[in-house]
Amino acid sequence: MADYMVIATGSSSRQVASMAEHLEFKLKQSGVGILGKEGVGQADWILLDANDVIVHLFRPEVREFYGLERMWQTATDSEVVHVSAES
Repeated sequence: MADYMVIATGSSSRQVASMAEHLEFKLKQSGVGILGKEGVGQADWILLDANDVIVHLFRPEVREFYGLERMWQTATDSEVVHVSAES
């Protein structure tokens, strides 16, 4: 499947779409191709498949609804890393 999964939140559909566009641009600059892309039209939940890394970009309500983090509730601290831009 993938070695890593990134889950991130944007404050609006417009921001989620912009995050996906910027991430795709930066990955391509680094020589990493995008194998697949889903959800760009709606931009509530965008999935980018960058081979070994799967990126999920959500609007807050959609992230809460699907709760992907619940899949790793029993994971050890070494398996899950939380990063936040909030103060």
